[in-house]
Amino acid sequence: MTYDTIIVERPADGVAMLTLNRPDRGNGVVPELAADLIDALNALETDFSVRVLVITGAGKQFCAGADLVEFQTYLAEDHARKQEPYNARVLWPVTQRLVSSRLPVIAAINGGATAGGLDFALACDMRIASTRAKLGETYIKLGLNPGNGGAYFLPRLVGSGMAAEMALTGDIFDAERALAVGLVNRVVEPDALINEAVALAARIAERPRLAIEATKQQLRQSWHMDLQGSMNASFWGVAALTYSDDLREGVNAALEKRAPRYNRGED
Repeated sequence: MTYDTIIVERPADGVAMLTLNRPDRGNGVVPELAADLIDALNALETDFSVRVLVITGAGKQFCAGADLVEFQTYLAEDHARKQEPYNARVLWPVTQRLVSSRLPVIAAINGGATAGGLDFALACDMRIASTRAKLGETYIKLGLNPGNGGAYFLPRLVGSGMAAEMALTGDIFDAERALAVGLVNRVVEPDALINEAVALAARIAERPRLAIEATKQQLRQSWHMDLQGSMNASFWGVAALTYSDDLREGVNAALEKRAPRYNRGED
């Protein structure tokens, strides 16, 4: 897959990596980038040899959110054309696609991740940050409320009080503070970031595909459920996987004290 605004790579077995590739604009999102991302995500969804996805940014930033030059042009448009907010036109479709993906997604945050760019990272399942990362829910500095899912994701990751502080001040958190409040899973040196993210993705990709997908789905669904609802979903999820070849292979391998040989194809 070749695109103008992103790079698609396969750095390890079962792992795909998408790199936002507008470094001269801080990887700010324009309609072309959003369309490329969604097209690539759709294509990867249908390739069952891909089991985990890593997303990162080219250059010094992960993603600055909406490209402000493009946003300025949008604001200058005739009022009648602005019935659909810019975030709904450009940012939100990408976030929705990340959340609904069957693939676990790891954000490798190489630099600045602000406003909609931070929200992209929050929509991922895991986040690894470079020591150079700077994270901020900075919408309020532009005169906006969180516009790309941050008001939903932040309280679930850092608690309501810290979410309010981040969203109402727009303060920038360095990598260590982001780790301390639970925004990221771990912090590594810049030169180790991609290797660390790919290594984590490869470890996950070694697991059986159907179980990976069912686990992601259940974790996401649990955000909207009480304990009983989550237990019910777990029951039916286990029931669906009970007769899979992967489960039989996993049990046999455990009893025979050997590494399991899971199906890596489309079946």
